[in-house]
Amino acid sequence: MVQNQAKVIKPSIIMEQNKQNFTKSENKIYNYIMSNADQVIYHSLTEISEGCKVAEATVLRFFRKLGFKGFQDFKFSFAQEVITESEAEAHHESTYIEKIKNSMVRAVEDSYDVIDVEALDAAISAIESSNDVVIFGVGSSGIAGMDMQNRLMRVGKNVGVVTDPHSQVMRASSMNETTVVIAISLTGSTKDIIDSVKIAKDKAATIVVLTNYVKSPLTQFADQVLLSSAKESPLNSGSLVAKITQLYLIDLICTGLTLRNFDEAEKMKMMITENTASKLY
Repeated sequence: MVQNQAKVIKPSIIMEQNKQNFTKSENKIYNYIMSNADQVIYHSLTEISEGCKVAEATVLRFFRKLGFKGFQDFKFSFAQEVITESEAEAHHESTYIEKIKNSMVRAVEDSYDVIDVEALDAAISAIESSNDVVIFGVGSSGIAGMDMQNRLMRVGKNVGVVTDPHSQVMRASSMNETTVVIAISLTGSTKDIIDSVKIAKDKAATIVVLTNYVKSPLTQFADQVLLSSAKESPLNSGSLVAKITQLYLIDLICTGLTLRNFDEAEKMKMMITENTASKLY
């Protein structure tokens, strides 16, 4: 009966109706969610687990007990319930243009504030010294990965990008200690990416993660974590604002590589310009 309720009744009501059957740990999860409703829809599984001070497996069991497939399924339903009036106004013709502009500017400024310079330098060094660099991304993060490949090729760094989950598993299986994996995932909770990165880590590859969450299932496997700051609700997955922050991190990496190999990068840019000139009318 709970399974059917999850599709038609607000998540808060479902929790309220079932709380008499909650265990001590489940009550911790319930109380945390109801006390932090506006923040929970932006949390990763690891963040909510730490916020509630219970194991991730306990959190997953809690949501499945309520009839949801998992945490992401719950977040999608809960976001529809807690979305604020200010978010709804973004769809109004007189406000959305300025709101989107402000969101993009704020996202880049916030991402600037959380940049770890040491992690950035370490990531650039790893990419620079490796001849086997592979970018993993799925969905909109895969698009960001392809843009990164294009940027790196323009400065003379040949890298591969894999956006298909099955191909990622195959590619990860052939890696070794000389491989550098750049894993792009806004939430850090995309199972396909996590599965592939785990295989790569077991093969001793160096893992560089581009994400919004310092603590997530993905960052547990990272050697270097580069953070952006544009957390999106489940109702706004793949937004351009979030992608802008990913491209900001990518630009930092590519620019850092260019500055370290300036003469070679400029020579490559000139060569590419000359060879592509014939493609223009």
